[in-house]
Order: sequence, then structure tokens, then C-alpha cells
Amino acid sequence: MGTKVCDRCGHKLRSRHPMSLQTVWAFWLMGLICYIPANTYPMLRTQTLFQVDESTIIAGAVEIAHHGSYGIAAIILFASVVIPLAKFWAVAYLAVSVKNPTRVSNQRRQLLYEVVEYIGRWSMIDIFVVAILSALVQLNTLATINPGMASIFFALSVIFTMLSAQAFDSRLIWDVQAKSGGSDAA
Repeated sequence: MGTKVCDRCGHKLRSRHPMSLQTVWAFWLMGLICYIPANTYPMLRTQTLFQVDESTIIAGAVEIAHHGSYGIAAIILFASVVIPLAKFWAVAYLAVSVKNPTRVSNQRRQLLYEVVEYIGRWSMIDIFVVAILSALVQLNTLATINPGMASIFFALSVIFTMLSAQAFDSRLIWDVQAKSGGSDAA
């Protein structure tokens, strides 16, 4: 029986999942499929005494910008559009880069993986904002705010991209170097 912890770093050793890349791609694809309705369906449904407004993520950010809150609109767009798209790109790049030669060093790809893993922890902040806003603004007949259909799809998209990133075995980044016996000096 082998050792249970790494001699170098002391972390608990875990065996490899033989189908990890297929799992990465399955979760990634489900996340992408859910991301499309997350941006086309309304995220919030605001009902006041005389009207009902439903807005998508982007339309809501534009509306906030029209009221002069450019910083908040930029944060919403960054957190809800730019970061998820960057996570999709990064996970796909990592999964492709372990099968195809790349000029990016193993250290940089490992760093990219760690950044994606770290960001994954904060990806649900949009859903928490919608939930808190929905809970706080319940003024009976005057105004109510309810989460829209997009909030479910956005949450699913975030969950699937987090699962995709977690399914990625970062040891695959280093396997090519180990097999060739070379060093990654780039």
C-alpha cells in the first residue's frame, strides 16, 4: 500500500479519475446551455402599484446606468457577464491545452486553474443579491421584487461551471512534462 500524503507538500493524495476530461466537458456544456437562458429570460420581476417590469441582467445594468449609477452597472456587467464568460473560456482552454501543445507554461496554466477555482467560490453572489433584494422589498400592495426565471438558469450555470472546474484534474497540466522527462522553463 502506498503513502497517504504527499511527501513534498503534505496534502492528502487522491487517485485520478479516468474520465475527468469528459466530465469537465459535460459540466462545461451544461453550464453553457444554462447560461444562454440566464441572459435571455428576466432576472428580476418588479411589481409596483401600477406596473410590472421584468428585466434581464444586461437590461437591468443598462437601466441602472440610465439612472446615473455607472459604477454599479459596470460591477453587475462584470460579475454577471464578463466573469462567467471568462470562466467558460478558461476551463475550455485548460481542457484543450492538456491534449494539444501550447506555448503557455505549465506554471501559468496552473495559475489560471487556481484563479478559476478561487473565482468559483464567489460566482453565486449575483443570486444572493437577487435573493436578498427579493426578501427585503416586499411592501405588500406597493411594491414587490421577485426573482425571474433567469435566476434559476444563472444559478445552474454557476453550479455547472464550478463542477466543471472541480472535475478538471490539474495534474494533467504537468503530465506532458513528466512523460517527456523535460522541464517547463517557459
